[in-house]
Amino acid sequence: MSFETLTLKSVRARPVVLELKRPVVARIATLTEWPLILIDLYTEEGVIGRSYLEPYIRKSMRYLIPALHDLGEMLKGRRLAPVEIYEAGRKSLHFVGYEGMSMIAVAGVDMAAWDALARAAGVPLCVLLGGSIGPVPAYNSNGLWLRSPMEVASEAVELREEGGFEGLKLRLGRGRLADDLTTIEAVRDAVGAEMSLMVDFNQGLHFGEALERCHAIDNLGLAWIEEPIVYDNLEGYARLTADLKTPVQIGENFYGPRTLYTALQMKACDYVMPDFMRIGGVTGWQRAAAIAAAAGIPISTHLYPEMAAHVMRVSETAHWLEWQDWANPILQQPYDVKDGKLHISDVPGVGLEWDEKAVVAHLADNF
Repeated sequence: MSFETLTLKSVRARPVVLELKRPVVARIATLTEWPLILIDLYTEEGVIGRSYLEPYIRKSMRYLIPALHDLGEMLKGRRLAPVEIYEAGRKSLHFVGYEGMSMIAVAGVDMAAWDALARAAGVPLCVLLGGSIGPVPAYNSNGLWLRSPMEVASEAVELREEGGFEGLKLRLGRGRLADDLTTIEAVRDAVGAEMSLMVDFNQGLHFGEALERCHAIDNLGLAWIEEPIVYDNLEGYARLTADLKTPVQIGENFYGPRTLYTALQMKACDYVMPDFMRIGGVTGWQRAAAIAAAAGIPISTHLYPEMAAHVMRVSETAHWLEWQDWANPILQQPYDVKDGKLHISDVPGVGLEWDEKAVVAHLADNF
């Protein structure tokens, strides 16, 4: 069997809902559960590619799962060429736009297609993409939400020890600026001066608040300030980026590579961190990473650590991988994290194998 002659047979998408070990408590939302859409892409030759989507809210699966099945039906019989499948999927949804759920559905199929191709070739995805197996620097993003300073500081030590991490992400946006400042101080005292601390406001501030709060933390030696204002206010981000000494990080809400290009043209950030389901899967990531590289902008990942590890091995300005273990309960073999790095296994594809007993136990029957 040649990996160059695979034919797409069908796509299966299944809804799963997991309970979060550490609930998300942000200024804009509180989440106690985490929906996943598990995607299996079947080929006529018997190779199965796998990926998953993390659509944040349960009811979004009502629309995404039918869209994924529709794409599978439309693409049935096509040669498994991920770039061509990506373009065909996007064009099939052109009249409802390239953003939003259209892009998310295409990204899910794209990631599964790349996995299938690498499996058929018998090599890890990073090798198929022209790179090699190796460790990827990661920060732990599994907690540090809007809780009391002492609770957050204690959790920061736990998160550091989960994999010898040298970077942690801390969420900000409490009712009082003073409470955010106290929390940063408590975390710094707990984990030491050498720890890289990223802070994320989760788009929770209006522009005036962002000016006040970002300037108040600008001298605290933070690794970056992430999404203080609503994601599409690129003019506001350009002002903040020009004003602040601390690097400004955005990008998880870029829908497709062109949005990243626009943000860089506007000087709206210092760093970028595309999300795989919004940027367009592996194909979209490669195009976005090339734009970031041409501009000399460090690129980090958002969610999807398994897929992220592979593409970071072939991204010129690769920066930090965001480590979140929220999909681990339904994986047969989660990725290994030690010494602050994610370690890629020497297995074909991305290495995603579902734990079917866990999947059945968490299948969602109402969404």
